[in-house]
Amino acid sequence: MPASQIALLGAIAGLTIFIGLPLGRVRAAMPRTKAFLNALAIGILIFLLWDVLTHAWAPTDAALARHHYATAATSATVMLACLAAGLIGLVHVDRWLRRRAARLLPEGPGAATARPVVIPGGPQAAGARAATLSLLIAIGIGMHNFAEGMAIGASAAAGQISLALLLVIGFGAHNATEGFGIVAPLAASGNRPSWARLALLGLIGGGPTFLGTVIGMQVTAPLLTIAFLALAAGSILYVVIELLAVARATRLKELVAWGILLGLVLGFVTDAIVSAAGA
Repeated sequence: MPASQIALLGAIAGLTIFIGLPLGRVRAAMPRTKAFLNALAIGILIFLLWDVLTHAWAPTDAALARHHYATAATSATVMLACLAAGLIGLVHVDRWLRRRAARLLPEGPGAATARPVVIPGGPQAAGARAATLSLLIAIGIGMHNFAEGMAIGASAAAGQISLALLLVIGFGAHNATEGFGIVAPLAASGNRPSWARLALLGLIGGGPTFLGTVIGMQVTAPLLTIAFLALAAGSILYVVIELLAVARATRLKELVAWGILLGLVLGFVTDAIVSAAGA
C-alpha cells in the first residue's frame, strides 16, 4: 500500500474525533446512545489491545524459539518498558490535567455538593473555565493519539498492512468517542461552542494521529516498531480503564454488555476480512 494512502488512513483515524464533537451543540442528553457508543469502543479496544500486544511480543517469541536469548531479552525489555511508559505516562498526564482543572474550578463546600455553585464573574466566567478545561482535555488526547499514529506508520513500514488497517479502524472507532470527553465540560456548563471552536479542538485532539503516522513510516528499526506498538498498547489499556469507569457509572449493564460484545465481534470480523483479502 502506498505511503500516501497510509498517511491518509492515519488522518482519517484521527479526524473521526469530529464525529463526537457536534454533541457539544446538542441540547438533548441522549444517555443511552452515549453509553452504547462508549461500550462499543471498549469492545473494539479490548480486541485491539490483544492484537497489538500479540504483534509486539512476536519478535521475543521468535527469538526464544531460536534460542537467541540476548535478542529476546532486549525485545522483551523494550516492549515492557514502553508498555509501562504508555500506561503510566498517561496516568501522570491525567493527574496533571486534574490538578490544572482543580485550579480552574471554584473551591469550597459548594463544589462538592449537588447544589448549583455560585461562580465569581457569573456564567461568562464559568464558560471560560469550561473552555479551558475542554482545551486541556483535547491536548491530553492529542498526546496519546500521536503515539497511536506512530504505531500505524510503524506497522505499515514493517510490511504489517493488516495490523496497520486494524489500528486505523480501532483507533478511528475510539477517536469517534473521544469527542464526547472533549465537549463534556462545555455541555456541563450549558455553553454551546461555535463550529470554529469545535474544529480547533478536533485538530488538537485528532491531528497528531496523522503526524504520528507520517513519522512512524520513516522508522523501520524492529526495536522501534516494538516500542511504538507497546506505547500504543499502554495508551489503549489506559483508555479502556477510563472508558470502563464511564460505562460503570451509567448503570446500564445490559446495554453496555451488548455494546462491548458487538465491539469484540467487529474486531474479529474486521481481522477476518483483512486476512482473507491477503492484506
